[in-house]
Amino acid sequence: MPENVRTTRTRSTIWRRTLAAGVVLAATGSILAASPQRAEAALPTQSIADPVHYWNDVLQGVFRQVQGGPVPMARAAAMMNGAIYDAESSYQAKWKGQMTSAAYIHAAAYAGWVEGPDEEERVIGRTAYNILLNLYGVNRPNKNAPDFTAYLDKRFKERFGTDPTSGDLLDITIVSGMVNQMMNARAGDGSENTQGYTSDNKPGAWRPTSYPDMVDAKCASDGNAVNPVWGQVKPFSLSSGSQFRPTTLAQYGTYENLVASPEYKAQVAAVRNAGAAAPTAATPVINRTADQFNAAWFWANDNDGTYKPPGHMIQATREVSKARGLSTYANAKLFALVSIALADTGIAVRDAKFSTTIDLWRPVSAIREGGLDPQWKPLLKNNAGVNVNPCFPAYVSGHASFGAAWAGIMKRYFNTDNIAYDLTTDDPQAPVKTRHFTSFSAAAKEDADSRIWLGVHFPWDATDGLILGDQVAAQVFSTKLRTL
Repeated sequence: MPENVRTTRTRSTIWRRTLAAGVVLAATGSILAASPQRAEAALPTQSIADPVHYWNDVLQGVFRQVQGGPVPMARAAAMMNGAIYDAESSYQAKWKGQMTSAAYIHAAAYAGWVEGPDEEERVIGRTAYNILLNLYGVNRPNKNAPDFTAYLDKRFKERFGTDPTSGDLLDITIVSGMVNQMMNARAGDGSENTQGYTSDNKPGAWRPTSYPDMVDAKCASDGNAVNPVWGQVKPFSLSSGSQFRPTTLAQYGTYENLVASPEYKAQVAAVRNAGAAAPTAATPVINRTADQFNAAWFWANDNDGTYKPPGHMIQATREVSKARGLSTYANAKLFALVSIALADTGIAVRDAKFSTTIDLWRPVSAIREGGLDPQWKPLLKNNAGVNVNPCFPAYVSGHASFGAAWAGIMKRYFNTDNIAYDLTTDDPQAPVKTRHFTSFSAAAKEDADSRIWLGVHFPWDATDGLILGDQVAAQVFSTKLRTL
C-alpha cells in the first residue's frame, strides 16, 4: 500500500480479502479484473448529498481551525479538488463510459467487472481524505503545525459510518494513484520556503502596522510578514507567478516618485474618506454608506476562525452549484477549476506584493506617517476588537484578485456572467450574512471595493487585482480540464 494512502490493514490482509472476492491478481500484485465486491454497509443518511460539496466543507472546517495567510489554503484546495477531479474522471471513464474533459494530471484505468456499492462516493471520499491527511494530518510536512487527523477521521466516519483505516480495495485500484500523483506533482514546489522579509524602510514602503493604539502582536515586525516568498511557488497553470504581473506602480520606479505623484495622493484621499473606523478631528466625515459597511464585513474573512478568502470563494461555488443542480461530475470539474485558479492567483498576488520594485504600504501608514491624520484607523478589526491590517503589502488586493479569479471561472464555465444567486459569509462581524447578486462580476467588484471600505486597500489595489484575477482565470480555463 503506498505510504500516502492511510490504512491499518497490511497488504496481505487486503490480498486475502481480494482473493475471497474473486479478484484475479497478477504475480506482481497488480489487479487485472474483479468480480463484485461483498456488500458494504449502507452509507449513513446524508445531510449533504454531493460528495464534492461534503469534502469541500471538510476542507473549510480545517481552514477555520488553522492560522496563517490564505494562499497556502488555496494551494490545499487545488490539490484536493484536482485529485478529486482526476479520481472522478477515472470512475466516469470506467463505469459510465464517459470522460468529457481532460484530466488535470492523469485519469487512470482500473480493473473490475462490476461497479461496487457506492463506488463513486468511495473514490471521491477516500481520495479527498488522504490528500487532506497528507496536508493537515498525520502525514503533514510540517510536524510543528497542528495535527488534524482526529478531525479528518471524524468527518470520514460521519460520511461512511466506518473508520478510514478499514481497508478498501479502491485504495489499491485507484485512490493511491490519484493521491500519489498529486503529492508527487507538488513535492518541492517551494511552498515550504520559510525565508523571511526585510522591509525597504522608506515612505511608501510596507512596514508592520502595529501602532501604540493598534497593537497587533501578529504584525509587530518584518518577520511577521505572511508568506513573503510565496510568489516563487510553482503554479498549477501559470508559467510563473510573474506571468501577469501588474505594472501600475512600476511606472513610478521609486518610492520617492510614487509618494510625490498626484495619482498616489488621490488614492490616499479616497481610502481615507471611505475606510476610516470612525471620524477624527482631522477626518471628520466618512464617505461610506450603511450598505457599503455591511458589504465590507460580508467579504472580510480576514481573521482566524473564518474560512478566509479562498474558503469564501469555495462556499460561493457551492451555493451557485447547489442552486443550479449540478451533477457530481460537473461539480468535480467546477471545483477543480475554481481551486486551481485561486491557487495560482494566490501565487501571482504574492509576486506582486513582495517581488516587485515597490512593496506598497497600507493606507494607515500612508495617512499617519504622511502627516495627514495621526489618529486614523481602518475599519477592519481582529477578534479582540483591535483595528488591524493584514500583515503584508497592499498592492495588489488578494480579496479582489481571488474574487475576480472566481468570477472569471464561473462566467466561463456557465458561458454567461448574468446569473442571479445568493451568497453567504461566515465572518462573525458581518451584520448581514446573505447578499444577492445578479452577475459573477458584480460579486467580484463588490469584494474588491469592500477592501477600500474596510480601510486596508487603495483603489488601485482593487482595480488591478480584478484584472489580475481574471487573467489567471482565463489562463486556467483555456489550458486545464479542457473539453474532449
